[in-house]
Amino acid sequence: MAELIAPTSRLHRAWLRSRDEWGRDAHQDGAGLRPGDEVETPDGFSAWVRRLLRESDPAIAAPEGWVHCTYWWIVEDDEVLGAIALRHELNDFLERAGGHIGYGVRPSARRRGLASAALGEVLSHARKLGLDRVLITCQVGNEGSRRTIERNGGELADIRDTEIGRLRRYWIELPG
Repeated sequence: MAELIAPTSRLHRAWLRSRDEWGRDAHQDGAGLRPGDEVETPDGFSAWVRRLLRESDPAIAAPEGWVHCTYWWIVEDDEVLGAIALRHELNDFLERAGGHIGYGVRPSARRRGLASAALGEVLSHARKLGLDRVLITCQVGNEGSRRTIERNGGELADIRDTEIGRLRRYWIELPG
């Protein structure tokens, strides 16, 4: 059974297998991988994992233009199947396009309900952060993500053109 875990250096090789399935240069929603992150070597990977963990700590100032964010990996039997990220607040870009939550599941693990289960679990973390509602976006043509968001209570706010493409923007109200 898949579970959400904090990023860990222990799963370096498993993470690389997952990344390679996506494609080395493919964007992975929810993973927190940025241009310039060096993940091939154990030391580089460990530095990246430390950054991901540090970004969730409100005691450490977020870099200019960024917000605090908590990352989880979707893992089953020590295989990394995907990632999900919860941004603790919205800046202008996130309000327009990125939203509070981003997630992705590797191609071979799709259509198993992993994204829906992960999103449901992360919504409870969002409530614990004090959020009353969260914004989640997906590309207009991403039917799997649309269904995942709607299955978790997403109400379509609008469809708009953004700097990252044409997006469906959903709000999910979080129970008190």
